[in-house]
Amino acid sequence: MKDKMQAIYFRGEGKFEYTENAPVPKIEKGNEMFVRVDACSICGTDVNILAVPPRVNAAKDIILGHEMTGTILEIGKDVHGYKPGDRIVIDNNLTCGYCEECQTGHYNTCRNMDSMGVMRDGIFAEYCVVPESAATKIPADMPVDLAVFSEPVNCVMGGIQKLGDMMPGETVVVLGAGPIGLYYTKLCQLKGAGKIIVSEVSEFRAGYAKDMGASVVIDPSKEDMVQRVLDETNGYGAEIVIDTVGCLLGDAIKAVRPSGTILLFGLNASKTETICQADIVMKNVAVRGSYIGHFTFEPTVKLLSSGIVDFRNMITHRLALSDFGKGIDAMRSGKGLEVVLYPGKTPAEVEEMKH
Repeated sequence: MKDKMQAIYFRGEGKFEYTENAPVPKIEKGNEMFVRVDACSICGTDVNILAVPPRVNAAKDIILGHEMTGTILEIGKDVHGYKPGDRIVIDNNLTCGYCEECQTGHYNTCRNMDSMGVMRDGIFAEYCVVPESAATKIPADMPVDLAVFSEPVNCVMGGIQKLGDMMPGETVVVLGAGPIGLYYTKLCQLKGAGKIIVSEVSEFRAGYAKDMGASVVIDPSKEDMVQRVLDETNGYGAEIVIDTVGCLLGDAIKAVRPSGTILLFGLNASKTETICQADIVMKNVAVRGSYIGHFTFEPTVKLLSSGIVDFRNMITHRLALSDFGKGIDAMRSGKGLEVVLYPGKTPAEVEEMKH
């Protein structure tokens, strides 16, 4: 085993570094596993970490990244559920297990949560070390470029879980058609939504929204989104409105029907909103926040491996880890939707994979 590897480091506001001389991590605790990263993908969180000013705060000098699929190469002495050769995906949010939130079943709001790729080393590297509790096994024949969707789809499954009272035929509005909005669009279609209205300013992303099952796609820069939703719902509004952008609660309140539900998923810590609480109270609206997944990783793997959905048509770029900068630029410009990276491979090898 070599002692140096490729990795992407966060070097402070707006800065990253690609290196081929990062130290290969080692198992230090009995519950840890040494994993080869087979594929990883750039998330909106990574873009927000590297924004100026940052929209997500991360620890300087960590290895970035948190969406991956890999193969276990070595296990610690206290690992019992996995063995070398097993293929896994991971939940990068590491919980303590002992705080009151964890003890009452709300581990997704753990008071001591540590996050790989945000507060500690992540997975934009050839190898990583993860605790056994973070892993979920995937089928041996599951394609790496499909399995890599597990972490973000898991987060969306956590939101879908909160829409358990959604009835077939109801109208859903999805605000934003980035990757998360597209996952919500497809999964709401699977849940039986009668009409899905997606609001998105990008013509490029709007096309994907239609492919994912959107009945109506609105460009809010060209028409009144709320009025269009009212027109599409006999003046009532939608039963469910989902904000995947992170700063559109005001629009959601206007677009939801009385006694409807607003699901807030998007995160944008740099934005604040002014709303009137009476608008929520008098419409009898339920407002639910959804943060990451909650006992949904195993169902997510089952969903993806079942063939019911296949998000690989969302992959706009396949790149070597050394081309991380190209991937970030594509995401920032809006030309990248899902950018998948292959650590350990050269740009020529990745190009050959496409053929």
